[in-house]
Amino acid sequence: MITGIHHVNLVVPPGTLAQANGFYGTTLGLTPRAVPQLQRETLAWFDIGSSGQQVHVAFGRPEDFSFVSARHPCFKVGGLDELQALQQRVYEHFEKGGESAPKEADRPGKKNSGAEGVEYPTRFFARDYAGNRLEFTL
Repeated sequence: MITGIHHVNLVVPPGTLAQANGFYGTTLGLTPRAVPQLQRETLAWFDIGSSGQQVHVAFGRPEDFSFVSARHPCFKVGGLDELQALQQRVYEHFEKGGESAPKEADRPGKKNSGAEGVEYPTRFFARDYAGNRLEFTL
């Protein structure tokens, strides 16, 4: 029986683990964790709080980045204030730019880029520096 998600694996262009640490570690506040010794230069792993869940970042192939996908993981945030603060941090990183900056980010206080309807809780979306779509919600 499935009891949860252990990890989500996202792909990024080869040679961009520093950007992964900048975005997932610094901007999103996930905790970096050790990867297997033989894969130190090809993977980055991050803990999602103390949940036991993780985000794994691995190098993809060129064709992985040749299209814009709607596929995405959705990250749960503890409360509305935390969600709004995270959205502000992500958007500020987007505006500031740089190698680890998100390619897209919903602007705080504006309509999010997802589908509309009462079925959808408060949320926002962003695309990391590699183009991976990410959703954040309560």
